[in-house]
Amino acid sequence: MLDQKTILTIKSTVPVLKEYGTAITSRFYELLFKNHPELLNLFNHSNQHKGRQQGALSNAVYAAAVHIDRLEEILPAVKQIAHKHRSLGVKPEQYPIVGENLLAAIKEVLGDAATDEILEAWAKAYQVIADVFIQVESEMYEEAEIQEGGWKDFREFKLVRKDVESKVITSFYLQPVDGKDVASFLPGQYVSVKVQIPNDPHTHIRQYSLSDAPGKGYYRLSIKREGRVSMHLHDNIEVGDSLFLSAPAGDFSLKMNEEKPLVLIGAGVGLTPLVSMLETTLSELPNRKIHYFHAAINGDYQAMGDRIQELVAQHENLKAHFCFEHPTEQDQQNQCFALKGRMDMEWLQTKIPLDADFYICGPEGFMKMMIGGLNQFGVSPEQINYEFFGPAIDLDNVMTVKSGA
Repeated sequence: MLDQKTILTIKSTVPVLKEYGTAITSRFYELLFKNHPELLNLFNHSNQHKGRQQGALSNAVYAAAVHIDRLEEILPAVKQIAHKHRSLGVKPEQYPIVGENLLAAIKEVLGDAATDEILEAWAKAYQVIADVFIQVESEMYEEAEIQEGGWKDFREFKLVRKDVESKVITSFYLQPVDGKDVASFLPGQYVSVKVQIPNDPHTHIRQYSLSDAPGKGYYRLSIKREGRVSMHLHDNIEVGDSLFLSAPAGDFSLKMNEEKPLVLIGAGVGLTPLVSMLETTLSELPNRKIHYFHAAINGDYQAMGDRIQELVAQHENLKAHFCFEHPTEQDQQNQCFALKGRMDMEWLQTKIPLDADFYICGPEGFMKMMIGGLNQFGVSPEQINYEFFGPAIDLDNVMTVKSGA
């Protein structure tokens, strides 16, 4: 526990962190990778170059300072980050390294304003926060390993099937090389994939959503051709090749609620966790009313459109709506074609039941529009679940309860 003096000192730095937070975290990563280049193997280099990781860490540090006297309020966000850490293989011994470089960055960026009192207070606060992460992650590591079909760290899988789903998305079907069972997962969760790209000194780890229902003896990852790692997977990984996977992780998962309708809203490759939720619900709660919405450029870029139409034909409780920005003539003959142009809230409001569980996944702008619109319609934050691909994004302007994944 932190003493009152330390708490007050941390809170006094909140305005400074709001102004200089990103500068501090940017310098932190520079120092971290300079002093410990081996940690480059854990980070998404693309997010580093775009500044997304720096912004996400800045938001986290700021939130910790604001809630330093009531850290239990940010426990959901802590668990969200801890899922990522567990899937990446972050270890307790790495936390002191992070703390040392974070304090050094604070001192450099703030200069004389970073007094000994402030640095000492942040050292104490960081240790408390790190201990919370270490404890939560320790429990997650244990759960991942002891569950039926579970394992520790990364496990070797073989690609047994590779299906082109659209112009930009390909599905990879993976089974463990050891022939043993694979852990089940909650629809909406992801796995981390570790790859070594030829002539690259670093390994790369990326998270990809599991896009099929659990319990089938394989994992399916439906991956968009976007970025260096996914391009490597599309171009160079073929049936028979191996990939190393973490056990499933993530807190974006389906609530098995038979009473409320289920509304799934996705754009682009954001459909991947939603399809897993859809397939699972139809299997386990066959009478639950489901409304599935998906936005894409057109049918050529939409994955699994044929499968969705097949499910619609088989299940009276499922309604699907495809929104194509530039539909082809063939698209407009599609039984699920519902809108030409971009999906907007005015149109969506005429199609959805408001007393439902909502799951949303897609690009940042799409997410903000959907979540903000649902709030305006009077949908409670407890009904809205969502997932971002990448570091946490600040959604304070549209959500008051939970932070992005």
